[in-house]
Amino acid sequence: MIFQSIDIEYTPKLVNPMLICGFGGWGNALNVSKGMAKLLIRRLKAEPFARVKTDAFYRFDENRPVVKIENGRFKSLSFDSADFYATNFESTARDVVILKAEEPQLNWNRFVDELLTLSGELGVDTIITLGSMYDSVLHTDRVISGIASHDSLFVQMAAKDVLPIYYSGPSAIHSLIHAEGIKKKYKCASLWYHCPYYLQGTTHHGALYHLGSLLAFLGGFELDLVGLEERSRKLNKKIETLIDANPELQRIINEVRKAKVRGSWESLNASPEKTSNVINLKDFLEPK
Repeated sequence: MIFQSIDIEYTPKLVNPMLICGFGGWGNALNVSKGMAKLLIRRLKAEPFARVKTDAFYRFDENRPVVKIENGRFKSLSFDSADFYATNFESTARDVVILKAEEPQLNWNRFVDELLTLSGELGVDTIITLGSMYDSVLHTDRVISGIASHDSLFVQMAAKDVLPIYYSGPSAIHSLIHAEGIKKKYKCASLWYHCPYYLQGTTHHGALYHLGSLLAFLGGFELDLVGLEERSRKLNKKIETLIDANPELQRIINEVRKAKVRGSWESLNASPEKTSNVINLKDFLEPK
């Protein structure tokens, strides 16, 4: 099939694949959503097979291309990409397709229509979108909330303590994928990792470990997460040391402990980068 907005390099032969979508942008606190897609691609050795034509869906005056110039000479110009990857498993009954992309800024209906059409061509029956948000949780918490369109997904998610979402407000591309996917008889789920609002400037290794373990369970595939849990423990120790030495941070943490509301979703509308209650760990953990 010829797609208007997706360039297909080749069509992989897949067995009962599921699609996992990790988006940057609004619903990507601490880069957990898009970072999870990158980790899956790397650890599953997934190969690229298709690329979205970004001109149709992105505003380059907002997400500007990156130019490289050396000694007065032009070297390169690179755009944010939206790419599809696939991996074949010999030992499981389900393969995986991964979409790594920024959240589209334009033509959402067209984007989702082509996404679902490609999913149909590949034989996908389950679509999982990933998001992450700032919330009143601690850096030691492991909180994921979600929605699902099918009882079997609900049962699996409940078995891993995924909190059911109660929310009314502005939506992300995940909601449109879910709504249109249901119409086309896909099993759909959206998983959201809750990140501490007082942290920025670091990779949330604990989130990647916890979310990756959940995805492997839902998809029935093996995922090498070696190193992530240990990195998370080491980072938490550094954060605790930082907090112990700073009375203001201690006050912030104590406020979170007293007022913690899991699954609240209020902080999707917040702007943590504009508040004083934010630790940018790059200022503390990296050499100047």
